[in-house]
Amino acid sequence: MLRSLYSAVSGMKAHQSQLDVIGNNIANVNTFGFKSSRGRFSDVFYQTLQNATGGSATMGGTNASQIGYGTQLAGIDLDMSRSAFQSTNRGLDVAIAGEGFFQVQDSDGNIFYTRAGALQIDPNSGNLTDANGYTVLGVSGDPLGKAPGSNKIHLDIPSQQAAKAVKTETINGIRYTLTSEKATTDANVSVNFVVDDTLPDGADAVVKDTEMNTGSLTVRVNAKSVFSSLSDLMDKVNTAITQANGGKEYPTGKLSLTAVPDGGLFPAGGLTGAEILGYNFDVVPGELTLSGADAATNGVFGSMLPKTVSSVPKFTAEGDVTFNAKYIKATADTKAAWEITATVVKGGDTRTFVGRIDESSTAANSVLLKESPVKPGEESGQYIEMKHEGFTKLSDEWLKDHAGADIGTATMTSKGTSTVTASQDSKELGLGQKGFVLEGGTAGGTLSSSQVGVSILANGIVEVNHPDKGKIQVGRIDLATFENPYGLEEVGNSYFQQTANSGNAKLCQAGTNGSGALKSSALEMSNVDISSEFSDMIVTQRGFQANSRIITVSDTILEELVNLKR
Repeated sequence: MLRSLYSAVSGMKAHQSQLDVIGNNIANVNTFGFKSSRGRFSDVFYQTLQNATGGSATMGGTNASQIGYGTQLAGIDLDMSRSAFQSTNRGLDVAIAGEGFFQVQDSDGNIFYTRAGALQIDPNSGNLTDANGYTVLGVSGDPLGKAPGSNKIHLDIPSQQAAKAVKTETINGIRYTLTSEKATTDANVSVNFVVDDTLPDGADAVVKDTEMNTGSLTVRVNAKSVFSSLSDLMDKVNTAITQANGGKEYPTGKLSLTAVPDGGLFPAGGLTGAEILGYNFDVVPGELTLSGADAATNGVFGSMLPKTVSSVPKFTAEGDVTFNAKYIKATADTKAAWEITATVVKGGDTRTFVGRIDESSTAANSVLLKESPVKPGEESGQYIEMKHEGFTKLSDEWLKDHAGADIGTATMTSKGTSTVTASQDSKELGLGQKGFVLEGGTAGGTLSSSQVGVSILANGIVEVNHPDKGKIQVGRIDLATFENPYGLEEVGNSYFQQTANSGNAKLCQAGTNGSGALKSSALEMSNVDISSEFSDMIVTQRGFQANSRIITVSDTILEELVNLKR
């Protein structure tokens, strides 16, 4: 029989195996962490028809004459080259940016190695696992100072301590803290204080059932009610909340409100609801009150009404006020004017404030009566501001009672005694300026991984954001490297196992000893090159086709031999 027939058959078998390799590569073009393979051919044995001979002094040597018996698939090699990363926006997806393999362990204790880092947390065991449920290996617990290992990574998250819901707001330099009585997540509610001047006397604080639900409540405080302290306020607020809740305690329990610093917030007479919730933090100007019905209606001298007293500088005078007006004749350098003097008397203390309304002053103007002389120890620039109807109006008022008299010597004194109060620093606390959104309330207990936000750092450390302890480390993913990673054996599911030719696994922390750092929210894609695979497919197809033609020709030759005998 023809040797070519058997050679062609071996060639077809080898190319069929090569096509199987190509088909597997293409099938896994979208398999994360997959490493492609390539077939490697070699020739087999030979029949020697003539051995090689050496040359002599008179004749050259001859080469051997051999006929081969075809080819065989000598081996299938792994391509361990790294591939590109695909971003997944999933924190537990991890890729290795360099050399190394993740370690995973099945239920029988067998350890496998993979580049596919689609990780998850098993809700039953609390272990870090891969997509197939195999446990990821490394260091469990706080990894500080621990050598790279092959232990199951168990995410032991400390329990959360019970905590009351609380919110601190800084208002006008004072830190107010509203706290719930109960430690529960139901206490994380929004509390708003509003001033209400329509509430009847005796209703110091009211909560309407329509303005209260499981997530928020609005407390209406009577503008006219007087409260002696923040505790007094909150006692009445808590009573109103319970009443609005049908007599049952609200989920927060009793609310408490404290202030730092707390000294001097409430004067001896207490604060009204309007003052507690108001947020005008500037100096409150004092008030000038005119006496007598005629003065209150028409003003001092029939035309002057109080407008304000100074707040900057702060007006410090207070007591009974009398007004005097003196006519000042015009000179070559000055216009005629009425000089207005307000005299403030309290006990034995007398202070005067003086200003002028001259001929150029028209209706709807105002005049500043400035302190003169300035009392020792008081800040200069304090004033009383009076609205008036002009120079002429004042003159007409005097002439109305002194017809035909010489106005050049005119004087006027106010009837009755008015009063003025000093400007004061605002007593308003500003609690109505913003609401208190209570937060952090919890009954405590076991925390799930979803509650602490698990993240994997570049060095493999597994970190969680604990509500009590902040960021803490609960494990570390360690990598394995091999002297000959091409000697690893594929076992499916993107897993490899150690062989005698790969060498033993060398454990290391990610990013050290030649291994790559970890990249979270990404997975390594397959390293299959479609263009190369298609090219190899064409070559393999043609090789198979050529070998089949050898069989066809060999068959024709055999047919001719059979037909020699007719």
